[in-house]
Amino acid sequence: MKTKLAQVIATALQDSLTIEEVEALLETPKHAQLGDVAFPCFILAKKYKKSPHTIASELAIKIHGTFIQEVRVENAYINVFYNQLQIAQDIVTQVLVQQSRYGTKEKNGQKVAIDFSSPNIAKPFSMGHLRSTVIGHALANIAEKQGYEANRINHLGDWGTQFGKLIVAYKLWGNKEAIEQNPITELLKIYVKFHDEAEQDDALNDQARQAFKALEDGNEEATALWKWFRDASLSEFNAIYSMLGVHFDSYNGEAFYNDKMQPVVEELTAKALLEQSDGAMVVKLEGMPPSLIMKKDGATLYATRDLAAAIYRYNTYQPAKVYYVVGNEQSLHFKQLFAVLQKMGHTWAANYEHIPFGMMLKDGKKMSTRKGKVVLLADVLRETIEAVTKNIEVKNPQLPNKAQVANEIGIGAVIFNDLKNDRMNDIEFSIEKMVTFEGETGPYVQYTNARIQTLLSKGHFELDAEPILRLDEEAWEIIKLLGTFPAVIETAFIQASPAVIAKFSLGLSRSFNKYYANTKFLTNDLQEKDRLKIANTVSILLEESLRLLGIKAPKEM
Repeated sequence: MKTKLAQVIATALQDSLTIEEVEALLETPKHAQLGDVAFPCFILAKKYKKSPHTIASELAIKIHGTFIQEVRVENAYINVFYNQLQIAQDIVTQVLVQQSRYGTKEKNGQKVAIDFSSPNIAKPFSMGHLRSTVIGHALANIAEKQGYEANRINHLGDWGTQFGKLIVAYKLWGNKEAIEQNPITELLKIYVKFHDEAEQDDALNDQARQAFKALEDGNEEATALWKWFRDASLSEFNAIYSMLGVHFDSYNGEAFYNDKMQPVVEELTAKALLEQSDGAMVVKLEGMPPSLIMKKDGATLYATRDLAAAIYRYNTYQPAKVYYVVGNEQSLHFKQLFAVLQKMGHTWAANYEHIPFGMMLKDGKKMSTRKGKVVLLADVLRETIEAVTKNIEVKNPQLPNKAQVANEIGIGAVIFNDLKNDRMNDIEFSIEKMVTFEGETGPYVQYTNARIQTLLSKGHFELDAEPILRLDEEAWEIIKLLGTFPAVIETAFIQASPAVIAKFSLGLSRSFNKYYANTKFLTNDLQEKDRLKIANTVSILLEESLRLLGIKAPKEM
């Protein structure tokens, strides 16, 4: 509606301001009695050489349209009151006709490649991995809603010096049978033990470097151990992804690029970008440290591998955008990566973007696999599901499909707790706060939707083409929110921020619950249909919001 009003105002101004400029100036008054939208005229005073109040008075009489009920002048502001019933009819009809497609853009033939999750092989899938996984999954859903084809990439951490450490640790302390029975737990145990022992005996680190070099050189024993570690880890990771409802189009990890790095080094050499620094080969960059491409011993580094991956992704997907959903502690690495690509002449690197996020904290401190201070995501999901199950047994023991509903609420609570926050913020998680049905939680949004589904069922609601006859005062706030949904999706995509959608779902839930608390729904009169129609539109957009975030919406709770 703001865009439509901006068009009317821009026309009345005879294009003194563009539609985009007018829309940027439009404000939402603090109090409903001041109108639905306000346009300040201060910016026009210099151009027209008149007082803002005079300009507002002259402009107000030129603003009209079937969707406008009234225009008032308050000092330098034009306050516009919408024709609420007409707008409600238009928006409700759109949502009811389009259903979950409301706010969906036509396919544009472009691709977005999203690198997310990317856990390290032979290490547990911890709460620290949750952020990249759920943010990346939501961004992929949002990109598809905006008309893009999303390519989901899991760049597994399946290469590097940590495998040298793990190979040495396995040879010294590993138990084959124990690892086969419980691979991740046992591998973590010996990995932590390696670091504890290496603090006392630095020779272990030398052994680890030698073991990794053997792996790089194709040593048969080292390669067999590496493959075993990888397969065992992937099996466990996929169980987690299944619980979260996350899937990938590619599991090409770091090892995939082993044979693709030499061409990168050759290209850097041919373009005279490589320089020697203390025996290592680097690319010097302006305003930041040089990018290390090769160590003294000839071993490659993350930068080499990520350059190869970036070039491979461009050649494979021809993407309009590439997102790297990786913690903010890697910001410098990605600045260097993109800068090197630009120096190589790859102008498409301008479309590559690091999507940083804050840390998942435990007792105010970062979790560390190395120190063994890790909270397993599988354990957290299990605990949230158990907490919800107990809640259901107390409040609604006759609920059908209790196990499935508990799963959807428990897992949804964990995902929502992450995505409702600005991704740059650190998160201290609390299971008790996650699963409450009150406040800014996933269960609160899910419960609001389930409440609406119960209303629709009791009211025997059926879709029809009859217009809305009346609109309650509280319903107008809902209508205004419904109308913003397409813009909410676009903003979430532009800002790469699922939190925009999570906050929308919370706001819509609060508005509906206020409406529900002050309104009688099942009145068996003509207005009952109007109210149920509005309730149904709320349910449609709550379910779609949750879907975009990667969360289920149970019909009963």
